[in-house]
Amino acid sequence: MNAQERVRHTLADIGARDGELRSFVAVHDEAGAARELQRASSSGGALQGLPVGVKDIFDTAALPTRYGSALYSGHQPRSDAAIVQAIRRAGGVVVGKTSTTEFAFLNPTDTRNPNAPGRTPGGSSAGSAASVAAGLVPLAVGTQTGGSVIRPASYCGVVGFKPTYGVLPTPGLKPFSWSLDTVGLFTRTVDEMAACASAIAGQDWSRPGGGGTPVFGIAWAYPWEPLSASGRKALEAAAAALRESGATVRDVHLPEWLGPVFQAHDAVQGWEASRALADEYEFHADALSPILRDYLTQARRVDDARYEAGLADAAAGRQNLSTLFDGIDVLLTPGAPDEPPQGYGSTGASTWNRAWTLLHVPCLNVPGLQGVNGLPMGVQVIAPIREEALCLRAGRVLQNALRQRG
Repeated sequence: MNAQERVRHTLADIGARDGELRSFVAVHDEAGAARELQRASSSGGALQGLPVGVKDIFDTAALPTRYGSALYSGHQPRSDAAIVQAIRRAGGVVVGKTSTTEFAFLNPTDTRNPNAPGRTPGGSSAGSAASVAAGLVPLAVGTQTGGSVIRPASYCGVVGFKPTYGVLPTPGLKPFSWSLDTVGLFTRTVDEMAACASAIAGQDWSRPGGGGTPVFGIAWAYPWEPLSASGRKALEAAAAALRESGATVRDVHLPEWLGPVFQAHDAVQGWEASRALADEYEFHADALSPILRDYLTQARRVDDARYEAGLADAAAGRQNLSTLFDGIDVLLTPGAPDEPPQGYGSTGASTWNRAWTLLHVPCLNVPGLQGVNGLPMGVQVIAPIREEALCLRAGRVLQNALRQRG
């Protein structure tokens, strides 16, 4: 089908199937989508009319933007976020806004997990992950401040990609923590991710060759918590598949500085969040969810000295990244602590993601694995800063190895 037919089919599919999934909070009508398609088509970009969902934490001039909060009901920005403009220049068509938790924090959305019924899709990019997992759109945009791209990708069984901090533009994003907020993407396969991410970023990350097969490292002990049974099972399966495919997998010991980096995330995020949402807290606290209001109350107690110390730990970690990748090209960890938790009262924990977010390194969730209960479990590929092509290449090797293993 041509681009016009594909967009029309996507709108119809969302209308027919998203009522129960609840992954979208605003969708273009046919006339609005046609205008978006016309603007995208004029760019001649590589995405060629590909339908895209955008997390409702980004401003859109043609669709309402609520940031997941009733405080912003009916809010209509006057301009598009930079990532929306980048998608349009690449030829993509934003068909709707996907559900986000309140200001991209922890208060769960109504979105359901299409690949794990009765369990959370994660957060805060729940709608983006679920919409791709359900096949409603082939590409969706999210953000990660702690683990909000990689974790829902793991829970929903899709590919999630968080490039190096700042590689994808953030203007027009409602900030939570400006030195952590990172734009990310969701697709069904690593090949699709490489093509789509390259088109949007305007960089060539999609070439399958170059540099040979990466050397994979796996650590079995971490400074934040032990591996869960599902996390260990996923890593063991990934390692076995890679070795069977001929790739080199090495056991590694993580550097001591990674523990302080993990701890520093709380201080950096808290200090910045208390300022990014100062007006909402000071003038509309009664309209915030209890979980966000209580968090901001605590976050306001993070003093300048603790914040500066957190930034210093993060900077030192980035300077010492070569010790993390000594003898390996990429590191593999679980994409999330475990399989998606039961129920909808929690979005899960960012334990396995936040240190990497603070370090600004690219991360990729590769799906196709299962935990001890047969539910989705992803493996996170971590590469050095600005090594997006390597991260995606390693993800493609892992994806193919898992497929060959069956």
